[in-house]
Amino acid sequence: MEVKAITRNAPMSAQKMREVVRQVQGMRAVDAAAVLAAVPRKSARLVAKTLKSAMANAEHNHNLKPDVLWIKEAVAGTATPLKRYVAKARGSAGPVLKRRCHIRIVLSDQFNLDQ
Repeated sequence: MEVKAITRNAPMSAQKMREVVRQVQGMRAVDAAAVLAAVPRKSARLVAKTLKSAMANAEHNHNLKPDVLWIKEAVAGTATPLKRYVAKARGSAGPVLKRRCHIRIVLSDQFNLDQ
């Protein structure tokens, strides 16, 4: 059984988010939550929140225990950035892209060695 949770438009670039997401891919969900609690980055808090949501989805919707869940897939992809402008010299404007990302975590109750 596969269960997923998606966080959309997280206020951080996907590049920064991927550094944390790659650390927990393929781990047991309970162990990954413990690892993310120890990582001192904002992206780790956002990934942990998404993981907690996926675990709650599995428990509530499919009656799966959190102890048997594995992270099958953890992906951070780019979202549409917010476009802002900052004042520059002689009345011109310079663009500022406030990057955002989507976090998708898929949990499974079967461990797959093909990853």
